Amino acid sequence: MRASARIYWRLLCAGFRRQSAYRLAALGGVAANGTFGLLKVAVLFATVHAAGGELAGYDIGRMSAYIWLSQGLLGSVNLTGRTEIAERIKDGRIAVDFLRPLDVQAAEITIEVGRSLFALVPRGLPMLAIGAAVGMALPGGAAAYPLGAVSLLLGIVLAVAAAYLVGVVGFWLVETRGVQVSYMVVSGFLAGLFVPIGLFPRWLRVVAEATPFPSMLMYPIDILAGQVGLTGALALLGAQLGWLAGVVGLGQALTRAGRRHLEVQGG
Repeated sequence: MRASARIYWRLLCAGFRRQSAYRLAALGGVAANGTFGLLKVAVLFATVHAAGGELAGYDIGRMSAYIWLSQGLLGSVNLTGRTEIAERIKDGRIAVDFLRPLDVQAAEITIEVGRSLFALVPRGLPMLAIGAAVGMALPGGAAAYPLGAVSLLLGIVLAVAAAYLVGVVGFWLVETRGVQVSYMVVSGFLAGLFVPIGLFPRWLRVVAEATPFPSMLMYPIDILAGQVGLTGALALLGAQLGWLAGVVGLGQALTRAGRRHLEVQGG
C-alpha cells in the first residue's frame, strides 16, 4: 500500500513538474484570463448596479469575488474535456498503459491533477491579486478558508475525472473531438463560468444542479467567496463528494468495458 501511494505521489509531482515547463503559456493564460475578467467586470457590475446594488445575493464585492475566483480557477479546472488518454486510445498506446501495474484511470487523474495544481500558481494567484486590488468580498468566517481549499481540490479532481469520461468514449468512437467540443460548451455554462448559476432562471438552475458541473467551479467559489455559511458549505462539499464517487465509478466501468472492446491495428 505504501509503495503504491509513493508511486501515485510521484505521478502527481511529475504532472506538476511537467506543467511547469510551459511558463510562456502560463503568462499568456494570465493575460487572457485578466482580459476576460475585465470584460466580465464591465457586464456583471453593470447588471448589479441596474438591479439596485444587489442581485440574487450578489453585491459588487461578492460579484467581484465570483469574477476573479472563476478567472483564477479557469486554468486549473478542466472544463474543456481535453485529455491525453483520448489520443492514446486513438493511436493504440493505451495497450501499453494496460500492461503497467497501475490503475489506468487513477494514474491519468493523478497526473492531470498535478498539472492543474501547478496552474494555480502562475494563473490563479495573479487573478486573486487583481481581485484584492479592486475590492472583492472575503468570507466572513475563518472556516471558509480550509473548507474552500478542500472544495477546490474536490472540484479539480472531479473536473479531471469527468474529462476522463470524455476521453474513454474513444474506445467506441475512436475520434472524440465532437464529444469534447460539446462537453466544453455545456460544462462551462452549467458550471457557472460565465455568470453565477444563482442568476439562472429557476428551471435552469435546477438543471445545472442536477449535473456535476457546478461542483467543479461554482461550489468552490461560493465557499471561498463567503456566499454560503458553514452549513451550506458542508452541504456543497457533500454534493461534490457524491458526484466524485459517481463519476469515478462510471470511469472504472467504462475503462473495463473499453479494455474488453479495444482493438489495436497491427496486433
